[in-house]
Amino acid sequence: MSIKTTLSHNQEQIAEGVYLLHLNRPEAFLFQAGQHISLSLPGDEGQHRIYSIASGANENTLSILYDVKSDGYLTPLLERLKKGAEMRISKASGSFLWQNKPAYWIASGTGIAPFISMLRSGYYAGAKLVHGGRDLENFYFEDEFKQAFGADYVCCASRNASAGNFAGRVTDWIRAQNGLPKEHLYYLCGRAEMVVECRDLLIEKQIPFNQIIAEIYF
Repeated sequence: MSIKTTLSHNQEQIAEGVYLLHLNRPEAFLFQAGQHISLSLPGDEGQHRIYSIASGANENTLSILYDVKSDGYLTPLLERLKKGAEMRISKASGSFLWQNKPAYWIASGTGIAPFISMLRSGYYAGAKLVHGGRDLENFYFEDEFKQAFGADYVCCASRNASAGNFAGRVTDWIRAQNGLPKEHLYYLCGRAEMVVECRDLLIEKQIPFNQIIAEIYF
């Protein structure tokens, strides 16, 4: 069953082709940081798409981070929406949840969304964030993460790296590590290729499979 809501204000363009969509949070709508919802246009629920929530659990809006797919169905339509536009959402679901244990968060692209939700919900003590992006503009929410994590926030720039950033992808960062703690949890979020490669590298580094929690974006 879908739930009616509307855009609370105009979208924020935070990088080329990348937007934050802000929806009014329906009354009594509950979610846990790290969960996702399906999103669709009115009368077109058969063309829904799934997105992680990018806002804190106590905020009045539901924020969605997305990049426009020129060959996609929904995102070119989303890009045109203005304040007050009607949307349909599902109840929140998903098990990509904070477990209150020391953890590495590893994300690339819009896969950072569930982690900003965790941060804004206050669930990040003991976590370290490894954040991948092509260019410096692709480190979404960088200022918030830097303030919260300090030296435990690592930016991995696959091109145009600046001083203080790791030059390479998140997979290159994993390869360069020795002695990654086996007792930590490892959260992976991003495109399928990135998640699978990171998982395999972690297993090669002797990280137990059951310590790896993955969320794949399509």
